[in-house]
Amino acid sequence: MDRETVNRLWETHKHDDWPRVAGEHEGPLMTLDTVISGCVVYFLDSQDGLDEQRRAIVGDCLSDLETLEQELEEDCLPYFHRLRELGTLLLITPPAS
Repeated sequence: MDRETVNRLWETHKHDDWPRVAGEHEGPLMTLDTVISGCVVYFLDSQDGLDEQRRAIVGDCLSDLETLEQELEEDCLPYFHRLRELGTLLLITPPAS
């Protein structure tokens, strides 16, 4: 897995504005964004990748995100698709030993 790809996506993501999210999903989506983003920062700051605990957390977040994305308006989707891509890239990276 290429750290540059994660870094490039992360730079775009962290500079993008939070999308307008209607309804009760905004809080859960903010939580998912915060957790996945925290794991991205950890990944980029470490040389070892994610440990098994963080990998499990990202996997759970991606599952929740997939469910919530189905109910989002079209203009919100690019932000959350990028977040899902970041999380997926973290999971395809071999775990820390």
